[in-house]
Amino acid sequence: MNRTTDIKTINSVGQIPTLDTIRSTPRERTIKLVFEKEVQSQREAIGQNLKTELVGFQVGIHTIEPEINIAKLITDKEIEDNQGFFEQCAKDYRQLGEELLFKLVDKLDLKLNKDFPMETFNKLKRDKRQIGKLENWRYFVHGFHCGFENNKTGQMIEVPLVFGQEFGDLDPYFFTKFIKSTPKYRPLPVEIFEEYADGVRINERMLSLGKFERISSNVGNHYGIVVADRQKVEIKSYLDLEKMYQEQNKQTEKSKFNFWKFIGLKR
Repeated sequence: MNRTTDIKTINSVGQIPTLDTIRSTPRERTIKLVFEKEVQSQREAIGQNLKTELVGFQVGIHTIEPEINIAKLITDKEIEDNQGFFEQCAKDYRQLGEELLFKLVDKLDLKLNKDFPMETFNKLKRDKRQIGKLENWRYFVHGFHCGFENNKTGQMIEVPLVFGQEFGDLDPYFFTKFIKSTPKYRPLPVEIFEEYADGVRINERMLSLGKFERISSNVGNHYGIVVADRQKVEIKSYLDLEKMYQEQNKQTEKSKFNFWKFIGLKR
């Protein structure tokens, strides 16, 4: 479903819709406030106030154009009413991510570092295998992920590489992109319009419901979110990995060892 936008020209502060009016706007509609010269100097302060007052809304203060864009986000009730759906999506994400990653490992004949998959996939960034094809999928290794897009269905998934063999981390943007691009979920039981902001709200509410839980990463100060109902796997911390690699270094009698350089994260 496409959203429609109500455009309101603002010549005076009194023309700004009331908070109650904005709150009553359905999610299928957005509001664009276009400020004329007389009130443009007040736009930033008005926008900041709207951000404070409108909980559950996305308020965007344009950095160039004299406008403020307001969109209602997915509600707690909508998430609660569809918690079973989002939980199943998270399980499907985890299963498909693991399946595709191991297929790619087999195709490229990689020796997977099961404690820290990113160490294995970082090597692909140095040659022509960073981008390629796997059956009906196109893959692309980047950042902390290996992305896959199905050439036939358009389904997209980003498989995390920094949680050991836990491949179900639900980045809010990637998770909603996966949901919206998966053919079997259509039509969606609840609309997702703002892929990142709605994704954040879905994750936060599912955490509070006990359906999702937080996990630590192989990388310091980096965390993830996964479905709670799963077969849990061990995730080594970056301190555990550093200690392990230092022990390996002693055994090989190398004179100097930099863990972060070794795993492809210069430090």
